[in-house]
Amino acid sequence: MYAEERQQEILRRARAAGRVDVVSLAGELDVTTETIRRDLTVLERAGVLRRVHGGAIPVERMGFEPALATRDEVMTAEKERIAKAALAELPEDGSVIIDAGSTTGRLVPILPADRELTVVVNSPPLATVLATRANLSVIMLGGRVRGRTLATVDDWALRPLSQLHVDVAFMATNGCSVAKGLTTPDPAEAAIKRAMVTAAERSVLLADHTKFTNTYLASFAELNEIDVVITDTGLDLALAAELSAAGPEVVRA
Repeated sequence: MYAEERQQEILRRARAAGRVDVVSLAGELDVTTETIRRDLTVLERAGVLRRVHGGAIPVERMGFEPALATRDEVMTAEKERIAKAALAELPEDGSVIIDAGSTTGRLVPILPADRELTVVVNSPPLATVLATRANLSVIMLGGRVRGRTLATVDDWALRPLSQLHVDVAFMATNGCSVAKGLTTPDPAEAAIKRAMVTAAERSVLLADHTKFTNTYLASFAELNEIDVVITDTGLDLALAAELSAAGPEVVRA
């Protein structure tokens, strides 16, 4: 088993059981405790586990939300494949929302130059990149900027969304499950995401496979409100079938 495969298995076990133990993992995965400790350090730096005495706990059990810069360094190849697959959902012309997030952010630099689009964003960094593109008209939603995600939230972002209607919303999420739908740790950010889904004719979720089965504090959409889920091939086929049965088309890029 390669290191990345082992680390993904450790993360899967931590999320299933709520905690993992160094000694038990070493025995079950047939490696040394030092190897497991190195794996836990990698996963902690990625922002998905927190080290505790003798083991680790998944961050969602602690109500912890990794910073955008941390999340941007994880699953990079998968996120790039997801973004490329999302290009198939772009309208020929018209308007789109691109939600703030590490996976949705990968869509911004690869938007085609031959389409006239209006792009609505709630991320100052994404707006800065988009504004240099001559073929795009960019609408930046105002409001309070959350330092952890660099997303604008609260009333100054909500009010414009209530008056907009776009062709497609490209959404990000912290967690997604069949039972609980799409969730995120912050209620203010959940309110913006909910308004984005409401404002769109179609909603497309961009999320790598580690986001599925996680549940966070605030819900913002049910699965049947999402038209397409674009994820990576790491998503279990049985889980993909369950997601699809709940409503959206599931694409494994």
